[in-house]
Amino acid sequence: MLDNKTPGKDISETDLIERLPLVTRSSFGGAPRVRVGEIEFGGSDIPIFAGPNMVESEELIVNCAKEVKSAGAHFLRGGAFKPLTFPYRSEKYRESGLEGLNWLATAKRESGLKVITEVMDVKHLDAVCLVADVLQIGSRNMQNFPLLIECAKTGFPIMLKRHYGASLRDWLGAAEYILHAGNGNLILCERGVSAPHTHRHTSRFLLDLQVVPAARELTHLPIIVDPSHATFWRGWVPSMAMAAIAAGADGVMLEVHPDPPNAAVDPLQSIDFLDLQRLLPVMNSIANALNRRVLF
Repeated sequence: MLDNKTPGKDISETDLIERLPLVTRSSFGGAPRVRVGEIEFGGSDIPIFAGPNMVESEELIVNCAKEVKSAGAHFLRGGAFKPLTFPYRSEKYRESGLEGLNWLATAKRESGLKVITEVMDVKHLDAVCLVADVLQIGSRNMQNFPLLIECAKTGFPIMLKRHYGASLRDWLGAAEYILHAGNGNLILCERGVSAPHTHRHTSRFLLDLQVVPAARELTHLPIIVDPSHATFWRGWVPSMAMAAIAAGADGVMLEVHPDPPNAAVDPLQSIDFLDLQRLLPVMNSIANALNRRVLF
């Protein structure tokens, strides 16, 4: 039982009753599941999101879509609008924008995969909704409440990524905004938190797998894990993806690129098609041990 009088606790009983009434599991009397077409989150199936961080070209994203589908992925991920830490851009790092959305539409049509892509600005929301099956709210926009509300009003399924400095309380508070706006089709995504020590000088975050069971104690919302952004190192991605399944994640998002060292964004963390082909069956075996499945 949470103690409302103990200082330092992340979430109090008062929070659950007064500030997070829609997010808490008890308010729904169980664990409702989120559906995206025929794909369900929160049940025995564990969907996989896979694709490049940035939609670099039509040829690349169409090729990625076909390859990740062949490996067993259920969603194509790719950013047409891409937030970067610094404002400087080059030809290699430029956003593909509305043109990139058109390329995603082609990849969706040719592969049959569902698409998730990030919404950065309300002015692009209508265009994104013409292509996406799931709207991604990136970590930097987790508390951009006007954006959350406008996305919620579309009725589209939404993936809310946790900001790397956010507590579980902050994260669920952002989720409450979406539910309060009338959209219950919400998926949470853990993507790493800031910490003083990250084991490599190139790694910016630590994957907080403990938040998966912690969130499950409090909320009915499904939670997926993004080990690619969390580790920022491709050699660690398979281990953390497998660990995410064991921790109880309801889905996994993997950054996949045909030529990772030459990816336009985040070349250190992407795995290639062969890595994905090898990884998904192992993840499926772990899921099977928990009476769940990755490959379906």
